[in-house]
Amino acid sequence: MIRFGLKQEQTLKLTMTPELRQAIQILQYSSADLMSYLREQANENPVIDLKEYDLSMSGASSGQERTGIDYSNSKSANSVDLLDWIAEPAETLYKHLQAQLGLVRGLTGIRRKTALYLIGNLDEKGYLETDAPEAARVLGIPAQEVLDTLALIQSFEPAGVAARSLEECLLLQLRRSGQDDPLAVAIVQRHLNELACNRLQKMSDTLGASVAVIQDTADKIRRLNPSPGAAFALNEQQYIVADLTVEQTDSGYAVRLSDIGAPQVAVNPHYRQMLRNLPQQEETRQFIHDKYTTANWLMKSLEQRRQTLTRVAEAIVDMQRDFFDEGIHGLKPLTQKEIAEKTGLHESTVSRAVSNKYMQTPRGLFELKYFFTSALASADGESASSESAKRRIKQLIDDEDKRKPLADQTIAELLAREGLEISRRTVAKYREEMRIPSSAKRKRF
Repeated sequence: MIRFGLKQEQTLKLTMTPELRQAIQILQYSSADLMSYLREQANENPVIDLKEYDLSMSGASSGQERTGIDYSNSKSANSVDLLDWIAEPAETLYKHLQAQLGLVRGLTGIRRKTALYLIGNLDEKGYLETDAPEAARVLGIPAQEVLDTLALIQSFEPAGVAARSLEECLLLQLRRSGQDDPLAVAIVQRHLNELACNRLQKMSDTLGASVAVIQDTADKIRRLNPSPGAAFALNEQQYIVADLTVEQTDSGYAVRLSDIGAPQVAVNPHYRQMLRNLPQQEETRQFIHDKYTTANWLMKSLEQRRQTLTRVAEAIVDMQRDFFDEGIHGLKPLTQKEIAEKTGLHESTVSRAVSNKYMQTPRGLFELKYFFTSALASADGESASSESAKRRIKQLIDDEDKRKPLADQTIAELLAREGLEISRRTVAKYREEMRIPSSAKRKRF
């Protein structure tokens, strides 16, 4: 028999409130992202006041006393124009070639139009993306006139520009430098794959030249630029602002949070006064009250971020003390779980705290994730970090006899003698991560 009834039951349930979501979001922001987010919040919330560290004008008045430079509006001999500190826009490949085209005299209007069309069809590496028949069809001129104009552009700087293939790019540079001897031309035209794989003996047998001569010619070709237009590519500069700073003191190392890249949030006192002066305007009071609550939660989240970052950084410095004293050789294996246990935080909180964060130390600027390395077994029972293993592999390769380069297996055996046991495949993995070629490609004759 089914019985119906009502009963009460208490349960615990974790709910992701907007405030908690905001705190998590702020914790994993980098300095640049945090600045953008706070400016966004300040634009939406009139109660929030941002006190940003002014990098351009900071210390201008006090700096006048130290440097003797006048930052006032007066036009004295020592006055500084702030526009002088703005970087000049980089010259593009198109403008660079266009300027050279303007120096060529005697060009007809059609020839100049064709040259500008071809220059406009160069990719960021400086290669021509269209062919002569297509350009001739678009411009309505003979293909030979396009080829003649292309030859003119290929005589401009940088050498190798407007090439239609890697082979043509290298040949243009060899001719420009006067090094287009038959052997170099033959290697570029027919043996680029062998050159990339450093198969010098095979090229020697095919071309009938000694290995030493082939090696010298190969070195000459490798010094050429396969991407002549890359120097003009417009790559936006990415600047890193350190979130934390580690300073050496008499008692050890001190960690402090850097506030240069993080705006300080304050509540505008004007709106607090408005709350007192508007007792009858309930709608306005409620609006300001809601904005005040949002601002207070934001400030609490920022303070929690500062505390969490400081705790995590202090734990990292404490557990990686040997690194700060001795350098890369003192870097120990470390996991985020160990930091979580030491700080009493959850592992996911540690993960968010170290994400996209940088630390300025006496040994340089490092990402916080740099200090978390995997463990490698050693003969004495202790563990070594993967970063120290990479450093040792690089040292062995730098000191090797280039005529008999060390194979990955040989490097693994040498490390085993030093007490660090890693496999040949691990050596190859670390070598590739450091962009070091294999022993066959490092071999010299």
